[in-house]
Amino acid sequence: MINLRKLIATAITIAALMAGSALQAQQPKLAIGPNQPVGEGKGIYPARVVWTHAPGMATWEKGNGVWHEDRWNNQQDADRMVTTAITALTGKKKSKAAWKALFEYYNASHDKGKQGYKKGEKIAVKLNMNNTDRYEDDAQLNASPFVTLALVRSMVHDAGIPEDCITLFDASRYVTDSIYNKVHREFPGVHIVDNAGENGREKAAYKEEAIKYSRDNGPMARGLALCAVDADYLINVSLLKGHEGQGVTLCGKNWYGVTSIHRDWRKNHHHHFTADRSGRPSYVTFTDFMAHKDLGGKTMLYLVDGTYASRDVNGAPAAKWNMEPFGGQWPCSLFASQDPVAIDAVATDFLIAEYPTMPDLDYCDMYLLEAAKADAAPTGTVYDPDCDGVAAGSLGLLEHWNNPRDKHYEAIDLKYIRL
Repeated sequence: MINLRKLIATAITIAALMAGSALQAQQPKLAIGPNQPVGEGKGIYPARVVWTHAPGMATWEKGNGVWHEDRWNNQQDADRMVTTAITALTGKKKSKAAWKALFEYYNASHDKGKQGYKKGEKIAVKLNMNNTDRYEDDAQLNASPFVTLALVRSMVHDAGIPEDCITLFDASRYVTDSIYNKVHREFPGVHIVDNAGENGREKAAYKEEAIKYSRDNGPMARGLALCAVDADYLINVSLLKGHEGQGVTLCGKNWYGVTSIHRDWRKNHHHHFTADRSGRPSYVTFTDFMAHKDLGGKTMLYLVDGTYASRDVNGAPAAKWNMEPFGGQWPCSLFASQDPVAIDAVATDFLIAEYPTMPDLDYCDMYLLEAAKADAAPTGTVYDPDCDGVAAGSLGLLEHWNNPRDKHYEAIDLKYIRL
């Protein structure tokens, strides 16, 4: 007699193996293999990346309004994700002590002594508003109003930074109403800078010829927004999503919006924005952004907002996530680090695991390999975007996890906290 249950089980096993084989065949090629750490970890706990996960924080249902409406997002969860990420990153129990530790580490590593925040010092937060062409919000994925407000709340209430010393900006785009209204209502003294400078926003101004690039980069924009140049500290808040051509658009790419580009992306130059798809070492502009004294060199905290996520650079958030531990829900996650290489490496691993067929992923980590080995870059590039005769050392630690199930790193210190 035919054992029906056994036949079904066998069929399921074969189907799973076939699916696994197909997925394996789709995996992109990367500059380094799993668990092959390269570079020098940065931070109080070197190469620490904190992953806070608040299931249910984001609950938008496609076809029913837009993702950034209050009814689909829990502000208290966003607040908890931010404060928990900062305390876990620094090993402190309280947010106030955590911010103090962040400032002390930054100042000590910049030859300013072990000092905390001093009243009057300016801090600027680079948001990712890439998918905007007006002040009115639409369905496209941009910086979360809820994570942005949570960060400002913590900076004011926990770090003790005066409102008028804080700037939120994207010099290349519009800061839309959902963010402006939410932040301005609670913190009217916070400066909000964008490319247009209308409706209560301040217009971005630039320091010309502020970034020289370490290789001939053609007519790439060389001005940098004054709100970043004049700041004492920066925070880089990127989004968990892909990008045609570049593969991923994370903290390294987010700096492009500080340069003096036109807000119509079609009128901008994008030289050296993609790795050599054959796998040969290639110079990628993002590494220069990471090495510049007024960009990566001034950054005290890196965040990747994964409340929602997308495989594409534009459009609304993509489908909910199936990989563990998300279980068919939005990622509802925030990643935090003091290491610009480690956080982009971790976010890249997550994106590849969920979207293995995302366009242009082959060698999308090449800029991270160059950054991790900037003191002896595979391309032979001497990274000195400041043109001050001082070449960059390793900018952080690059490593890929062993697999999406275990998420194990040998050198990156990934800390998962479920709220």
